[in-house]
Amino acid sequence: MNLTVRSAVLEDDRPLLELLPSSPDALAWVRDGEGLVAWGVARRIDPGRGWTRFQRSHAALERLAGAASIEDEVALPGSGLVAVGSYSFDADAPGSLLVVPRVVIGRRDGVTFRTDIAPQGAAPPPPPRSAPPPRQGSRDRPRYAGSSLPDLHWLEAVATAIDRIRSGAAEKVVLARDHAVWSHEPFDAVDLARRLTARFPRCHTFIADGLVGATPELLLRRRGRAVTSRVLAGTTGRSDDEVEDAALGAALLASPKDLDEHRFAAESVSEVLAPRCSDLTSDPGPRLLRLDNVQHLATTFTGNLDDPTTSALELVGSLHPTAAVGGTPRAAALELIAELEGMSRGRYAAPVGWTDAAGDGEWGIALRCAELAGARARLFAGVGVVGASLPEAELEETRLKLLAMQAALEAGPEEVPGPG
Repeated sequence: MNLTVRSAVLEDDRPLLELLPSSPDALAWVRDGEGLVAWGVARRIDPGRGWTRFQRSHAALERLAGAASIEDEVALPGSGLVAVGSYSFDADAPGSLLVVPRVVIGRRDGVTFRTDIAPQGAAPPPPPRSAPPPRQGSRDRPRYAGSSLPDLHWLEAVATAIDRIRSGAAEKVVLARDHAVWSHEPFDAVDLARRLTARFPRCHTFIADGLVGATPELLLRRRGRAVTSRVLAGTTGRSDDEVEDAALGAALLASPKDLDEHRFAAESVSEVLAPRCSDLTSDPGPRLLRLDNVQHLATTFTGNLDDPTTSALELVGSLHPTAAVGGTPRAAALELIAELEGMSRGRYAAPVGWTDAAGDGEWGIALRCAELAGARARLFAGVGVVGASLPEAELEETRLKLLAMQAALEAGPEEVPGPG
């Protein structure tokens, strides 16, 4: 059955996540007060498996749009027929999905709008609903439930990766670890997203089928011919002392190990976008991106597509996985990940975001995230391993990165949970 799509301005200036009901089908992509939240399922697109799943997703959305009745009074990014989704890291793994929501509430350039998407002849959609206010007081404390690889075994895996890199098997490989937690009460995706966006407003906070996080990395934004990508690789901590914090950042900018790690990531994006954008430009060198808990080396790319028919999802499929989350050379790094990591990444470190049938959209990489399943959650953190890496330092970096999600799940906003 064909879809009826209608977008209209909505007079409501509340934060987007306050307009999102707490429900299993909640979806979100929000940064700095703009983006979109959505719920309900008008269509679910199964991208299947394999490296062409991104192109198949866009083709399926194009077919839906071609048969739909679309009335878009807003004409802003995210209005009209859109889909929100996330993909598996491994091309052959299950779990990729793209959802055309029943209701979308978006905000761009200070304009709030609502889109209703329904099969033709369906009952009118419900009025906007608000999520309950942020929960006050105590909640059950999450408990640590172990990792797929114990710390000692993970350290050995990193040491093996360093040996392989030094022997010439690869130049860089990203190794991740998970962190399972459980609670006596179910985790609330919308409440968790609100906590994350309050702490990390400069990141994209996302919800997609139980995957919740706040990613600082913009894999790709496409608006017409204009494309943008922001690469992050190389990490250090923060300090409450301004002098010490500045020293940490300066040391990161001067670190040969981190600069090498970042260079590989930036090159992997340039290799995809440069042949498609004759005017591609980037920062002259990595700059510091300071977040609440860490500092990253960052490089931003901008350009205009030579072929305006190239969709966001087509570019995402070519970019994924960048060297920031996989390694380089890509094939060799993926082989090492499969051999050494000791777990399935699921949708961690893979594309998450939204797209429309015209090929526009915004896609991040699912970092600083948790996969929720009732009262169980699985957190993730990864590090870039190069020849100069030290296993103990890489383990400490994963602990630093895990603190963001651990704190968001914890009972008190100022507390950070430890093992227990």
